[in-house]
Amino acid sequence: MSKKTKFKIAGLPKAQGLYNPVNEHDACGVGLVLDIKNRPSFDIVEKGLAMLCNLEHRGAVGADPKAGDGSGLLIQIPHKFLKKKVSKSFSIPKPGEYGVGVVFIPNNENDEKKIKSLIEEVCLKEQINILGWRLCPTYTKELGWSVLPSTPIVYQLFLEKPDSEKSQDDFEKKLYILRRCIEKEVLEISDQIQDGFYIPSFSSRTILYKGMVLADQVGGLGEKLGFYEDLTDSDIESSFALIHQRFSTNTFPTWSLAQPFRMLCHNGEINTVRGNINWMNARHKNLASPSFSENDLNKIWPIIEEGQSDSASFDNALELLVRGGYSISEAMLIMIPEAWQNNDIMDKNLKSFYEYHAPIMEPWDGPANIAFTDGKQIGATLDRNGLRPARYTVTTDDLVIMGSEDGVLPIPDENIVQKWRLQPGKMLLIDLEEGRIIGDDELKLSLANAHPYQDWLDRTQIQLEDLPSEIGAMPPDPDTLLHRQQAFGYTQEDIRQFLTPMGMTGDDPIGSMGRDTPIAVLSDRPKLLFDYFKQCFAQVTNPPIDPIREELVMSL
Repeated sequence: MSKKTKFKIAGLPKAQGLYNPVNEHDACGVGLVLDIKNRPSFDIVEKGLAMLCNLEHRGAVGADPKAGDGSGLLIQIPHKFLKKKVSKSFSIPKPGEYGVGVVFIPNNENDEKKIKSLIEEVCLKEQINILGWRLCPTYTKELGWSVLPSTPIVYQLFLEKPDSEKSQDDFEKKLYILRRCIEKEVLEISDQIQDGFYIPSFSSRTILYKGMVLADQVGGLGEKLGFYEDLTDSDIESSFALIHQRFSTNTFPTWSLAQPFRMLCHNGEINTVRGNINWMNARHKNLASPSFSENDLNKIWPIIEEGQSDSASFDNALELLVRGGYSISEAMLIMIPEAWQNNDIMDKNLKSFYEYHAPIMEPWDGPANIAFTDGKQIGATLDRNGLRPARYTVTTDDLVIMGSEDGVLPIPDENIVQKWRLQPGKMLLIDLEEGRIIGDDELKLSLANAHPYQDWLDRTQIQLEDLPSEIGAMPPDPDTLLHRQQAFGYTQEDIRQFLTPMGMTGDDPIGSMGRDTPIAVLSDRPKLLFDYFKQCFAQVTNPPIDPIREELVMSL
């Protein structure tokens, strides 16, 4: 791997023996609480922190009782609070006219100066004016002995919206490009500095408070002080809070892999992540968008850094789609489509929508409960199999509460308008700008009817059944056929038990579960090339698929 594409996550061991940091997965608790009418308040932040503590049992604690796998919350930029905190050093414009970058920097004075100086140089090069830095006050006395050595200094960087960026969405895209430039420049300094460096959020709409801390250590609990002192100030207000309590299954916790990420938090595993990343890399030369110049695309490449978790990789791909012009709800439907291929009662236009996008972006498949936001829309979705729990409640005072389980917040029964669960392939979506819940059917049909997808398919697709039938080659004589079968590693068992039944009946033969054939790499017999490559599946929490009863959600 070249120096420009290498990526190492602080806290993870190097690849060794049977361990590879690429295979990091996690299974956690997620949730969101929001005001449908987009009214910011400290109460929402407090409710988010309370949900986090109530999902503590979904996190993990190691031998160090004060060390967890990570937790955090994503909220709106609290303008009133930040304006008060920086007023003695510099002034900030009205909301939307400035961005805030949260930066983790290694706790070393020399590294701190180098990284801050480098960030300022990149901002100057990208023609973005720095309003100032704020050292985010943190309380470390409650952290465990195993966490303290890797605890970073947390800075907040304030950036002014350039006059050249006409809209806030344009500014968000500019901040995205700037962040990627900074990350790539820091990567070139040294592995040691890059070890503790990370940018949790970089936006004009949202800000992230997260870390390798326990749920009750993020903002504190009762008399107990939290890691982030900011979260105790009643002026820190938001109309939503996305929360996440991490349980990293057979993995190592790190500051950077704590969730939420910049746009989402995830409970589950993306089993197809290796293929998803490979396909993203394969699209490098074909990647184009009116939103990005060729120079911009070079700055943000690679879209997905090597060595991240499945959730972090998903977040990177989602961010590209949103910054490229998709709404976050449409981008989520493209990345996690519902089961459509075998669904005969689905609206034809919606089916065409999914079919059109299928070759553009392959599904990020696996058990997934994902809560997401770009600051304008916020919601949650389940994958097509629905193998992760997600329940939500709507109240009379316009609150929506969604969590990995019911009861994450105590709500009196008389205040409940609706109580339900997320269903496989369905989406819960709230548009904060419109101040309303958008139903799953309304959302999907509006997207499906936005463009003539079936017309585009008819003009571009080639159907196999429409192709002329080929004239088959003359079959070889028995001796030639035998030599070729031997040369390519076919055995009598393959011919008798597999190929002949498949040719005669069209069915894949079924074998016993107790197959004792050695895997190709450990076998002392010659093997076909494809025997060395097998699809990887999560082996911890996923039940086996029943291809008969689950035919609706299965596809090739």
